[in-house]
Amino acid sequence: MARDVTEHARPPRAVFLPFMMGHHFGVPFHQALQRRVLLECLDHLVHATESGEIRDLPLTWAQARKEGTEIERTLGRGGR
Repeated sequence: MARDVTEHARPPRAVFLPFMMGHHFGVPFHQALQRRVLLECLDHLVHATESGEIRDLPLTWAQARKEGTEIERTLGRGGR
């Protein structure tokens, strides 16, 4: 969530998403996105080649929120 903090902490490996704090796997009800993030994390766990490697995912909060809003509408939850 905060790349500068992750870089400073220097974990063995990490995945970076430019999402809002508290939304580590995306938005509610967006199962496809949540699954994608989780699978990317597991893949990075297995395939990272260097200590401290950070994988950037090509996702944006704006797109995740837009898709999430549509999912919420489809589910009859209104969206925001």
